[in-house]
Amino acid sequence: MEGGRCLSDYIEVYDGPLRTSPLLGKFCSGSYRTYTSSSNLMTVRFYSNSRYTYRGFQADYYSTPADQSTTLQCLPDYMRAVVSRYYLQSQGYSAWNLSVNDPHCKPNITSDYVIFDIPYTRCGTVREGNNNTITYSNIIRGSSSGTVITRNKNLHLHINCKMLQNTWAQIMYVAEDNFELNETQYSRYAANLTFYDSSSFSRPVFDSPYYVDMNQNLFLQATLHSSDPNLVLFLDTCVASPIPNNFTTVTYDIIRNGCIRDPTYATYHSPYRHMVRFRFNAFQFIRSNPLVYLQCELVVCRAYDYSSRCYQGCVTRSKRGASSDQETVTVVAGPVKLKEAGAEGSNEHDSK
Repeated sequence: MEGGRCLSDYIEVYDGPLRTSPLLGKFCSGSYRTYTSSSNLMTVRFYSNSRYTYRGFQADYYSTPADQSTTLQCLPDYMRAVVSRYYLQSQGYSAWNLSVNDPHCKPNITSDYVIFDIPYTRCGTVREGNNNTITYSNIIRGSSSGTVITRNKNLHLHINCKMLQNTWAQIMYVAEDNFELNETQYSRYAANLTFYDSSSFSRPVFDSPYYVDMNQNLFLQATLHSSDPNLVLFLDTCVASPIPNNFTTVTYDIIRNGCIRDPTYATYHSPYRHMVRFRFNAFQFIRSNPLVYLQCELVVCRAYDYSSRCYQGCVTRSKRGASSDQETVTVVAGPVKLKEAGAEGSNEHDSK
């Protein structure tokens, strides 16, 4: 059965990373339809009211290569747009007549491609945003290869990198009634979580495992890697586990949904908006090995957007219900290992 009459268990398929993306289909039984996404991401949502128990659902998926006439990558510091010279020639455009909003930003032209590396903060890139999305856009303009007259319209290649919380949507399309080409890709912001040996946060700890004493102060810094200075990083959740790839079975919450759960947790002033600094005291899981792994969920928002998650602080699950589909940057640190009784420290620096 397909449509809105599914009342118990059902499946929803969305064309994108979140449930705010277009709904491709909803079904609960007997459906053998095929759905095709417009990007490299598709969301499948399973709903159950736990009233009945049946065999469940089964699906197969496969991927197909994208058109190579134009490609777009949204990298941490810039957008990379690559246009095939063969494609330009087939449409009557010259590789030497391409430019972005700021014509002083020149492409790299090879024998096969025209490559633009377009910074997010220069070359005429426009930044726009609302409560959920930050968009960086530019336009690659091209003209006909003719020298006197042309019957081709000017080429407008719209480049957009859209960020939904922390998920980048990469879109490229050709306008002005030319051959339409749409490309959408999704990736994530680059972030990392690093241990430091003291509250000065001047010397990172690269030891793995990181040997510590019971109840020792552990100092951590989360850093967002982006050239956009108008972004802010928020620490939403940090969970500890004795198992590196399992943060659901045996866990301990240090902070969850912005609410402090561990009494030794404390924050430090950060010199930059894209950094978060905090500490907590070392512990060991009872009846488990002495290794402790840490997984943290970070949220990226526009600076001074006080309606965003980054400025809400501690929120309960019920208050987060409306935005439970938001994507988060997940980083893992560890392992941390307790020193054996009477053993000398294996690390070069002592925590202070």
